[in-house]
Amino acid sequence: MELVVLTPVLFGFALLTLVFGRITEAQQQITESSRAAVQAAAVMPTPASAQLAASENAVVGGYGRSRTCAQSSVVTDIGDFRPGGSVTVTVTCKVDLSDLSFPGIPGSTWISESSTAPVDPYRSVR
Repeated sequence: MELVVLTPVLFGFALLTLVFGRITEAQQQITESSRAAVQAAAVMPTPASAQLAASENAVVGGYGRSRTCAQSSVVTDIGDFRPGGSVTVTVTCKVDLSDLSFPGIPGSTWISESSTAPVDPYRSVR
């Protein structure tokens, strides 16, 4: 009798562990991705090259983990791209949870992370 009652509860805990693990892994990946992208953008000489560098350096869902980020986007804010200013990169990721279907668990969720880096005040920006 206890086995019949406890099996769904244990299955639910295992499923929640998988869901939280996948979301945590995706959050860590986009945090690292936004930091790498903003560091690459901050050292570029022009705003256009900063946007390109941010897009190229924001690797989301890579490293052989196709389930982590089903979709991702990278937005670079270069509005204050001048000596002494800053650049901000926002990485957004759609985490696919459809293979972990269970009542109360959404099919996917969106997470986002922003990083800001200063532009060197003693250099020239074209």
